Amino acid sequence: MTTSKRNTKLKAVEALVAGERDLMKALMKEALQEVLEGEMTEFLGAAPGERTEGRSGYRSGYYSRGLVTRIGKLELRVPRDRHGEFSTALFERYQRSEKALVAALAEMYVQGVSTRKVKAITEELCGHSFSASAISVINKGLDETLARFANRELEEPYPYLILDARYEKVREAGVIHSLAVLIAIGINWEGQRQVLAVELANRESQSSWKEFLLRLKQRGLCGVEFVVSDDHAGLKKSIGEVLVEAAWQRCYVHFLRNALDYLPRKADDDCMQELRWIYDRRDIQEANRDLAAWIGKWQAKYPKLVDWVESNIGETLTFYRLPRPHHKHLKSTNMLERLNEEIKRRTRVVRIFPNTASCLRLIRALCAETHETWLEDSRYLNMTLLAEQKKELLRLAA
Repeated sequence: MTTSKRNTKLKAVEALVAGERDLMKALMKEALQEVLEGEMTEFLGAAPGERTEGRSGYRSGYYSRGLVTRIGKLELRVPRDRHGEFSTALFERYQRSEKALVAALAEMYVQGVSTRKVKAITEELCGHSFSASAISVINKGLDETLARFANRELEEPYPYLILDARYEKVREAGVIHSLAVLIAIGINWEGQRQVLAVELANRESQSSWKEFLLRLKQRGLCGVEFVVSDDHAGLKKSIGEVLVEAAWQRCYVHFLRNALDYLPRKADDDCMQELRWIYDRRDIQEANRDLAAWIGKWQAKYPKLVDWVESNIGETLTFYRLPRPHHKHLKSTNMLERLNEEIKRRTRVVRIFPNTASCLRLIRALCAETHETWLEDSRYLNMTLLAEQKKELLRLAA
């Protein structure tokens, strides 16, 4: 292919990408504009031009406001009311994580560890270059808000707790390290999910997990009855030491992945599928019957796997003591894994954080955004089922 033809094709691809980006910007702008109009209608109790006795005020034009997003800067028209009382949470909520992302990228540029590509990204996101003072102002506002989020008192019991960790690359003194991001999600008696803690640690060790859990207890964590995590030895031991009264559920998804280590590469697919089906049974009695049948069927063909499963599967069946509608949500760490995937989607833009502060800032901002969204959602679980189950167990024990 000649150079001229290659350049022509490259320009065509660039034009297509630019066109899709412009379309996405237009669609997002329209959607956010509708959100603003809907908020004003709800605030006034009347749509534009609607005559109603219940309205609490009148519209009075618009003012322009820019909103930084991952697909560029959007110019929105924010509605006003005559008395200037209307306000929207759209900008503060939406921009918190965006500012954290931009600040991390810009900080790389200012500290001299970035490339022209980093500069181009920050300019595309915000429409201008950054100075060190501008980044300082952005970070100060974010850090104050995120510190309140991270250190808030936990004023209610959380019967369900989900724990997991992921790793991010951070530059320290010119050396790149992988730091563990420890995250805890709790479910309260209202059935709402909440992000309880987000911390960085040098590694996912027993001491780091124990300190993490102890800090949670110092902030008021109480009433934990059931904990879900993977089989990390340090985490498992820390749960047993700090959350003494809680039952532990080993994530069955991680368990099934671990089971593959005990199978030959060309193993029968039915073996793992039938093992997976055990986790869909209605109660522990059905699960144990299926497990016994599975052991009898595959013992001779895959003795190494069967012996390992027989020794460890009990840790993954703890969820059967919960109300049946809760099983699918609490037999694995998938709820937290989805949050980790969203974090990964955003942090891979940075790749290597310039310092630990910028890493923690972005991840906490993302978690705070998710936390607020969860609080607005309808309840995630019907916790009356657990309360009724506890009452019945107490009645039978009396």
